Amino acid sequence: MTESPAATAAAASSRTFTITELSAEFDITPRAIRFYEDVGLLEPARDGRNRVYTHRDRTRLKLTLRGKRLGLSLQEIKQLVDMYESPDDTHQQLQAFLGILRQHRSQLEQQLEDLQVTLAEIAQHEDRCLRMLEGKSGELSDAID
Repeated sequence: MTESPAATAAAASSRTFTITELSAEFDITPRAIRFYEDVGLLEPARDGRNRVYTHRDRTRLKLTLRGKRLGLSLQEIKQLVDMYESPDDTHQQLQAFLGILRQHRSQLEQQLEDLQVTLAEIAQHEDRCLRMLEGKSGELSDAID
């Protein structure tokens, strides 16, 4: 006999994880997980000396790592993660987070523009060097200008 979807969901949400299991699943070190605890992103229970992570902790860790991939600061990530758990009206929180995302997008667009300029300069220098190697240009200083 198969379990109902509600029973399956309840079993999944009551499952606990060890620091080793989460480290392996997300390909990070236990030290990184402990660091996220220190900054308040994770709050595992204790069973003696062992940390016991809940489904909630696993979700918070997943959101933390996603935020890091986006280049968000830990403070910004914490705001995001806490927002998802807030039972209050999240309109104001969403507006604040939208501002963070827009600022981050602007920074990334500026970095992208800077990289494109740098890549164009590199291509110019490569072309000059190739021409010099082929003997079509006279001075090394021309390649540096």
